[in-house]
Amino acid sequence: MISVDNLTVEFGGTTLFKDITFQINEKDRIALMGKNGAGKSTLLKILAGVRQATRGTVNVPRDCTVAYLPQHLMTEDGRTVFEETAQAFAHLKETEAEIDRINNELATRTDYESEEYMQLIEQVAALGEKFYAIDMTHFEEDIEKTLLGLGFEREDFHRPTSDFSGGWRMRIELAKLLLKKPDVLLLDEPTNHLDIESIEWLEGFIRDNAGAVVVISHDRKFVDSITTRTIEVTMGRIYDYRATYSHYLELRKERRQQQMKQYEEQQKMIRETKEFIERFKGTYSKTLQVQSRVKMLDKLELIEVDDEDTSALRLKFPPSPRSGSYPVQAEGVGKAFGEKRVFSNASFTIERGEKVAFVGRNGEGKSTMVKCIMNELEHEGTLTLGHNVQTAYFAQNQASLLDGELTVFQTIDDVAKGDVRLKIRDMLGAFMFGGEESTKKVKVLSGGERTRLAILKLLLEPVNLLILDEPTNHLDLKSKDVLKQALQDYDGTLILVSHDRDFLDGLVHKVYEFGHGKVREHLCGIYEFLETKKMDSLRELEQRS
Repeated sequence: MISVDNLTVEFGGTTLFKDITFQINEKDRIALMGKNGAGKSTLLKILAGVRQATRGTVNVPRDCTVAYLPQHLMTEDGRTVFEETAQAFAHLKETEAEIDRINNELATRTDYESEEYMQLIEQVAALGEKFYAIDMTHFEEDIEKTLLGLGFEREDFHRPTSDFSGGWRMRIELAKLLLKKPDVLLLDEPTNHLDIESIEWLEGFIRDNAGAVVVISHDRKFVDSITTRTIEVTMGRIYDYRATYSHYLELRKERRQQQMKQYEEQQKMIRETKEFIERFKGTYSKTLQVQSRVKMLDKLELIEVDDEDTSALRLKFPPSPRSGSYPVQAEGVGKAFGEKRVFSNASFTIERGEKVAFVGRNGEGKSTMVKCIMNELEHEGTLTLGHNVQTAYFAQNQASLLDGELTVFQTIDDVAKGDVRLKIRDMLGAFMFGGEESTKKVKVLSGGERTRLAILKLLLEPVNLLILDEPTNHLDLKSKDVLKQALQDYDGTLILVSHDRDFLDGLVHKVYEFGHGKVREHLCGIYEFLETKKMDSLRELEQRS
């Protein structure tokens, strides 16, 4: 369907990738993988037609529609949520108007035998075939289903888009793309602004309704659920696997082992050849053999081993000061903003050393409860922090509080204590600030880079109650693994607000579900909770029926 031939991208004297070739076929479900900076988003933009390659071609058939969801965008203001989402069908209105225009022209012309007349007939037939194949009778119902699936409430439909945050506007854009039913759907981090229920809905939609899909995502569970093919971008080239992400990891490990074996054999051969040249370069009888081996070394294509961080880095927290037995106790806690009630009569106790998750659809009060615990919001009821509780809190605005004049290295060096200081460069590397990146000033970092730096800084402060609100949104899989391992080793109390099921799995053992104005406690891990929730949903569906 789409063919990519000998694509090369160069900028600033650096080659991002060179002469890459592959095809996207109907119903392909492709995960685009590789470490940050490998060129994944650039490749997606080239496929979408919003960026040009230095050399090479991307061939898209004329009747193939491509839809692209970038990481960052803003929906236009001036329309309601429903009206903006209905723009997905605007092109059909244009097609209908074009059909009417051509039919009117055909009705007034009399040159029935001319080539132009026959071209108009062919044009209107092609447009009509495409237009009438689309069922427009249920488009309002389709809009409703899609918006509800992505987490909107019915009362949101007629609110202006300007009422909503960037994350919710991203959902509107996603809804528009899905409703267009494109032949190829390009998604760059689509789950960053979705809660668990919306991610599950999106997985189902892609599996059941989508055409070809190419996705970049750091949500391992999401990628495994929807993709059947993995293209890895690494060191300027690609490797194409007809495999899910989990299977690809095994195949990549095997590939790297083979590369390493070939590399070591070649290095041994090079050493032996150089020794021969050195030993016999002045011997007349060996002159031809020496010259032959010098030429061979000059022409030799060196085997490269794919770039991979093989250091078994473990990010160690400073020991936590001991807190009282119950760091957080809530009794009858409630919160409303004007007429909108978020939750009522929430009562729970979090014990020292527990790791718990706050989950639920966006807008149900997870972050609000965190702010109540942090005493940033007034609330009903009583919230008590235990004896000697020392709190660190990560929210998305944490990144804006960093000192822009410091370098990345200075930012971490200022908070690192003891033996940790010896591993600052390793830690920065694990969080994608290796090499020259560590010398950048904070003020020139992107929003995602600042977020990663703010998390790392927070992890090095000695506290016994750590509250993290969506910490994984800007971390790649390697960094998430490092963070997850560090949190598993953390000896304090942890509250995690997250939609990342794979990240929460094995990390939390108690789940607080926020929904319908209530906070419910589940004494289990995240997957047991999801299984229970699905059963509950089925019962509720039967009762409503």
